[in-house]
Amino acid sequence: MKCHCHDRGTSCVELVPIFQNLSPEEKEEVAAITSEKIFQRGELIYGAGDKHDRLFIIHEGAVKIFRLSPSGKEQVIRVVEPGDFVGELSLFSHLPNTDYAMALSNARMCTIEGARLKELMMKYPTIALTIIQELSERLERAENVIENINLHSVDKRIAQFLLEMMNEKKEILLPMTRGDLASQIGVSQETLSRKLSAFEDQGFIKLVSRREIVILDEFALAELE
Repeated sequence: MKCHCHDRGTSCVELVPIFQNLSPEEKEEVAAITSEKIFQRGELIYGAGDKHDRLFIIHEGAVKIFRLSPSGKEQVIRVVEPGDFVGELSLFSHLPNTDYAMALSNARMCTIEGARLKELMMKYPTIALTIIQELSERLERAENVIENINLHSVDKRIAQFLLEMMNEKKEILLPMTRGDLASQIGVSQETLSRKLSAFEDQGFIKLVSRREIVILDEFALAELE
């Protein structure tokens, strides 16, 4: 069905950055090939080995992208929220997925068939350029994660994540469980919980709940080695 994803009058097409530079008429053209899909919390959107040909735009909710080792250990790659997209590799590769995508909460998405989106990318090169820019930024973030794991202490990695996640009120509302967060920054859940408690004891942060954190001393966090 045609997408009628509206949040305060904002459609999926208007929400996602890759379409923001299009004119209203061009956005309508994209919306005409867009469909809506609802996923429940914990539902798998796609899995490793799947061959799908759709771009998924998150309109409501959050989605985690992860991989599984042969032993079944989960490695969270990133968490995406409204305005972001997943499944982009279907646009550039015919190989099966290597990642899994799962809804962290009830999620509403708009999907676009890859072949039809490719046609629009040819017609409106700005879409292709913006997708390439986003993929380049994701690659840079992935390289930074690898660098941080190899070069930085656990304290510094956790501190950097907290500083990146805080809003202007110095508050953090984790979009994921602590287990997923630990996986994403390359530590065990037990180590993460222990370090967060230590940060609280030192007066760096306040743990309001399992997912809500307040930064009390951002400068001390930034200086951790």
